[in-house]
Amino acid sequence: MRQVAASPPNQTPPNQAPPTSTLRESPLLSESPLSPHVINQIKRLDLRAQMVVRGFLQGLHASPYHGFSVQFSEHRRYSHGDDPKTIDWLAYAKTDKYYVKRFEAETNLTGYLVMDLSESMGFTHRQELTKFEYAVCLAASLCYLMVMQQDPVGLITFAEKVRAQLPARSRRGQSADVLAQLARLKPAGETDLASCIASVAAMLSHRSLVMLFTDLLGDPEPTYAALARLRHSGHDVILFHILDEAEVSFPFEGPVEFEDTETGERIPVDATGFRDDYLSGLEAFREEYRQRCSKLRIDYVPLDTSMPFDRALTEYLVNRRSRF
Repeated sequence: MRQVAASPPNQTPPNQAPPTSTLRESPLLSESPLSPHVINQIKRLDLRAQMVVRGFLQGLHASPYHGFSVQFSEHRRYSHGDDPKTIDWLAYAKTDKYYVKRFEAETNLTGYLVMDLSESMGFTHRQELTKFEYAVCLAASLCYLMVMQQDPVGLITFAEKVRAQLPARSRRGQSADVLAQLARLKPAGETDLASCIASVAAMLSHRSLVMLFTDLLGDPEPTYAALARLRHSGHDVILFHILDEAEVSFPFEGPVEFEDTETGERIPVDATGFRDDYLSGLEAFREEYRQRCSKLRIDYVPLDTSMPFDRALTEYLVNRRSRF
């Protein structure tokens, strides 16, 4: 039996995040209209993005984030010192909270979708979407959401080096341009994650929201240093750490041969005896990223390919709200 390795050789397998096994056991999750299984039935990427975003925004009204949709788009909460004449009474009637209209300069948020194209992102064990397909659908949804808010959005792709850049724009047609590029992308080759993150930091001249989609299969220390450089350049960062569901749950039994898709190295493993060590290593890896990112004020979002897309969109929403 051959399986793609859940992590590259000589690296402790990834760690932390809310117990995804508990989330996966929930019947509500499996029935979510934003689950990968449901979204995968839609073949066009633009329609997938629209369905995810519309379902997400509808869900806000039945969630603890009720009222965010008003604040999210055109308003901010009234604070001491604001002119009472700027209060939007229609927003007050809907939310029972005081909001004031933002000026256009306050609402603009430049975002960049930064996509890991390395071969390891093309892995799936038993889910319908690979890690890369999951990331593309999520990125397309965030693009659609930003365009709805009239925010400039751009795209950067990388593997062993930065491969392409679509500058951030808010013009009509930008969403179609970004989604067209996303739909053409294919994962291939090895990755130099730290070097590429550092390149992104050097490329962006204006403060932006960098949304990074990667499986983080690389040496952590250089990656931490590159993320710190990105933050110190003034950019806000959301790190979407995307793993396959099997990389999180490790469902393998007995003798298994794992193959590193980027190097081709094969490793025979007694999966049954290795499971506990792997899962504890995964937990430690993710927890370390969570703590280090927290110190850098980077939003670390651990995801796996069985999770509904609304969790990631909520992270974007909270991040946007915190900027104003």
